[in-house]
Amino acid sequence: MSAIRIIVTLFMGAAALALIGVPEALAQETVKLDAAATAWVLTATALVLFMTLPGLALFYGGLVRAQNVLSVLMQCFTITCIVSVLWLVVGYSLAFSDGGGLNDMIGGFSKAFLWGVGTDTPASAAPHLPENVFFMFQMTFAIITPALVVGAYVERIKFSAMALFTILWLIVVYAPVAHWVWGGGWLGAMGVQDFAGGLVVHATCGTAAFVIARELGGRRGFPTDLQPPHSPGMVMMGAAMLWVGWYGFNGGSALAADGGAGMAITVTHISAATAALTWMIIEWAGHGKPTLVGIATGAIAGLATITPASGFVGPLGALAIGIIAGGLCYLGVGLVKRRCGVDDSLDVMAVHGIGGCTGTLLTAVFGAAALGGLGASKLTIIGQLGIQAVGVVAVVAWTALATFIIVKVVKALVGLRVDAEEELEGLDVRTHGERGYLL
Repeated sequence: MSAIRIIVTLFMGAAALALIGVPEALAQETVKLDAAATAWVLTATALVLFMTLPGLALFYGGLVRAQNVLSVLMQCFTITCIVSVLWLVVGYSLAFSDGGGLNDMIGGFSKAFLWGVGTDTPASAAPHLPENVFFMFQMTFAIITPALVVGAYVERIKFSAMALFTILWLIVVYAPVAHWVWGGGWLGAMGVQDFAGGLVVHATCGTAAFVIARELGGRRGFPTDLQPPHSPGMVMMGAAMLWVGWYGFNGGSALAADGGAGMAITVTHISAATAALTWMIIEWAGHGKPTLVGIATGAIAGLATITPASGFVGPLGALAIGIIAGGLCYLGVGLVKRRCGVDDSLDVMAVHGIGGCTGTLLTAVFGAAALGGLGASKLTIIGQLGIQAVGVVAVVAWTALATFIIVKVVKALVGLRVDAEEELEGLDVRTHGERGYLL
């Protein structure tokens, strides 16, 4: 009789809950958030933002003429603010929400303004993390990508053109590609391996840099009469901040506080150091002197190239990738500026574009267990290499076409280039009414 009473009581309770409704948190299985992973991703978020402000700003600022240093800092700071707001309004939703019938290509608007996201709402792309933490981490990637493009157009672009280009480019290029690879889109479903942004960040920014630099035209005196970087010391400080921040960039992409994050940081450091030495040796042998700007640029090349592979390769793979990155990106500078005649001012295509695409392809090679990798792919090296090549071609082609159209639209609406007098005097005074140095 007692058993019957218990069954009746449970039945009546269930009926009552059905009538009055139950909280969603009780109706569904509780998702346990990982406190350690959350703490690490919060730290990584700060490190990646540190890469743009102040790392990239100082790195780029030191490479230009003294009359333009503040304009570069202003561009990086402004892009950070624009992308932060735009990411909240629509960018994150387009990259990481369900796009319905277009889900393979683009997300929808269900996560616009982070609508309905609470402090403990799990992220759909990483259920062990709060959605607001994942949102912030991905925001820092969205910030640095168009900020990297700044290096292509420094010293000669209108401030209004920079701002409008950033808005359109984030929506039309970055968000869709992020969805393709990381947000449930077609490249991720195909099996493309891009751990931290070889395609999403570096291939897109490098390709965009080449297109906009070609459309904008070269700086005054290009290619034979250009002034050297005004502050190699500032370049080195910025590169050092980028190097440290890259631990969050690659290590944070593990989305966990574990050995995978540790290995990602390890191979990141090895690749950067190896590429820096490789660049320095080539420059020393070819020009008779090793330069601070050269070794710093080599380190960035190593960091960009290891990025897609950092969660899939081991230390020996990182060493090989660093050597290849230092040599190939060094040659890429001459290819873009001398062979192609494009004044990609601070070598975004050579360092990030070539580096990111190369690293994406090498992921298939050095990610194999037989070559010291983690063996994450179930395919042969050739099979995975084919998939990686599809990813590279698709991302580069889409970025090039979309960027070309965006540049034409921006040119028609606000114009692209400052006038000759403004370029000669420098953007610091003429555009912003300030001076970096009182000489």
